[in-house]
Amino acid sequence: MTIRIGTRASALAMAQTGMMADLLAKKSGQDVEIIPITTEGDRNKASLAEIGGTGVFAAALREALLAGECDVVVHSLKDLPTQPLPGLAIAAIPKRADARDAVCARDGFTLETLPQGARIGTGSPRRQAQLRSRRPDVEVLDIRGNVDTRLGRVASGDLDAVILSVAGLTRLGRTEAITEYLDLSSWPTAPGQGALALETRAGEEKLVAALDHGPTRTMVESERGVLHRLEAGCAAPIGATAMIEDGMLFVSARVYRPDGTAHLTSSHALYVSDSAEPSVEVSARIADELLANGAAEFAPLGGQS
Repeated sequence: MTIRIGTRASALAMAQTGMMADLLAKKSGQDVEIIPITTEGDRNKASLAEIGGTGVFAAALREALLAGECDVVVHSLKDLPTQPLPGLAIAAIPKRADARDAVCARDGFTLETLPQGARIGTGSPRRQAQLRSRRPDVEVLDIRGNVDTRLGRVASGDLDAVILSVAGLTRLGRTEAITEYLDLSSWPTAPGQGALALETRAGEEKLVAALDHGPTRTMVESERGVLHRLEAGCAAPIGATAMIEDGMLFVSARVYRPDGTAHLTSSHALYVSDSAEPSVEVSARIADELLANGAAEFAPLGGQS
């Protein structure tokens, strides 16, 4: 049997899918074939806010899976809508990579040392809000493009810096471009960032179940649970961070005003063994607290992407 894995055709998607294909071949003993698929997010170069959030990257992959064109699809979990799609299942979430964001700036600058008026590029509404909060004096540009394109704009002098995920840079072998790693406590990242999701048709989860990493699933489901309960689209300015230490699940989430002038934060913890559904329980506590404090009026939530 040959297991067919569908993926976006970008360099990063192909790199991370190649990692999963190698691991799956080793674990299953089956042949694995990679099927590149072009998504609307790849074709349309408008801003993510204009084309409906990052869910546009997942739609074509899911359609190909439902149509039987492949057996598994690999998503960056942060690009996957929190609303389940009938007929499909997230069969495996492998061990998570580094969830942090990184500054990639000219001349070795960090976020604090970039000069006043520096031009910083990112297509993420969350990162844009965080930049405006931390450095209201800089110019934030809404950009699209793959990692090499974005880094190239810094190298050419068009931009002074870009903000990218550490996991993506690592998977592409481009960590030499990083001038600063942003700490999760002060710069929370997208729910599920750094994690991959392997999706199959419902009932066929066994194809990739051996790649599932339980602690990672618990952590990222906690982060995504906050997003889901707030009814926030994938492109909403929300950061969330979860970790498990000594059996305790710690989760924190932050909602930003798009202009960066203020934010709301909620943090909760519980022992994983004390709850039948720890991810559901802790994310509900956090989302309810954020809503009670005005999160619904605070940011453009509403509308699953």
